[in-house]
Amino acid sequence: MLKDLLIKLKLKSKILIIAGSDSSGGAGIQADIKTITCLGSYALTAITAVTVQNTEGVKSVIPISPNRIKDQIIFSSVDIKPNAIKIGMLHSKSVIRNVLESIKNLKIKKIVLDPVMVAKGGAKLINNEAIKVLRKNLIKEVSLITPNIPEAEVLTGIKINNREDMILAAKKLINLGAKNVLIKGGHLNTKKVEDIFLNRSDFKIFFSPRYKTKNTHGTGCSLSSAITTFFSCGKSLKKACELGIKYVNLAILTNPKYGKGHGPINHLNSIEIKKLFR
Repeated sequence: MLKDLLIKLKLKSKILIIAGSDSSGGAGIQADIKTITCLGSYALTAITAVTVQNTEGVKSVIPISPNRIKDQIIFSSVDIKPNAIKIGMLHSKSVIRNVLESIKNLKIKKIVLDPVMVAKGGAKLINNEAIKVLRKNLIKEVSLITPNIPEAEVLTGIKINNREDMILAAKKLINLGAKNVLIKGGHLNTKKVEDIFLNRSDFKIFFSPRYKTKNTHGTGCSLSSAITTFFSCGKSLKKACELGIKYVNLAILTNPKYGKGHGPINHLNSIEIKKLFR
């Protein structure tokens, strides 16, 4: 019985996460590790910053030096080569440039970028110079970029008020060099959540229920990690987006209601615990 269980739990892929740490555990690299693990893959990490935060907000951000970030990426990956990379919070232009150099050296083709700019509570997590370098250089080197509405507005300069604006912003990101774009529509006041997937030859709108809850901390991090996991296991990017959205929706629906502010979601929704371990 135990042998059969171990076979079922065999890891499917290896994913390198390049992102910031969230001391509350709901977002950042903690959410990434939980998502990737719960979906059956192995997570390596390169921490770009340490944030002091809880569900009510961010108290401080302690950046990790660009060279130490680069060391983490290279030293881990030469030993355990990842099948894919998920990139989250990159707080400065020097960090972005070092990450760019590192991922080019690794020659890994499957890369998902979640352009983390603002925390759920409103705290800014990236400076303006970094945004310029991200827009000009980084988005060209990744397979998919997954901005939410505020992030897409910053990257494109387009004010997004409706679906048509989302499509226009996605097209502008493609023109800036992005290969594939998923703009997340949770910030819009629509009956259902609409996420727009677009590249030069394909287009898809994913419709999801809108749950009445404030407990959505880490949804962006979790979604991009879920997409990276499915993508690393052989799914097409569009299918990976569809599956990732379904995973996060269920995680929101079953959230544990922790904290006084924007609480975390339930990453364990994909796990069925066998009686042997209860």
